[in-house]
Amino acid sequence: MITMIGGVITVVALLVTRMPHLGGAAPAVPAGLQMPANLKLPDGAKAQAVTFGAGWIGVVTTDNRLFIFTPQGSLQQEIAIAPLPLPKP
Repeated sequence: MITMIGGVITVVALLVTRMPHLGGAAPAVPAGLQMPANLKLPDGAKAQAVTFGAGWIGVVTTDNRLFIFTPQGSLQQEIAIAPLPLPKP
């Protein structure tokens, strides 16, 4: 019985510490991770996430825009991103 109680407490503690918090702040770009140097964002835009595809690089900014660049660094497209509504409790 004591082992079962300890196991339940452990599982609950892991769920609480590992589950993302709804409505919380978006994760930031880690300090050691930088955007490729040849990509120039518009003034005031700050990178939140960078992803690489076949022949393109995508940069999501903190002001909800997605910039698509060529591997050489030229801007190809800018897309406005509408944030999803939070689920109702």
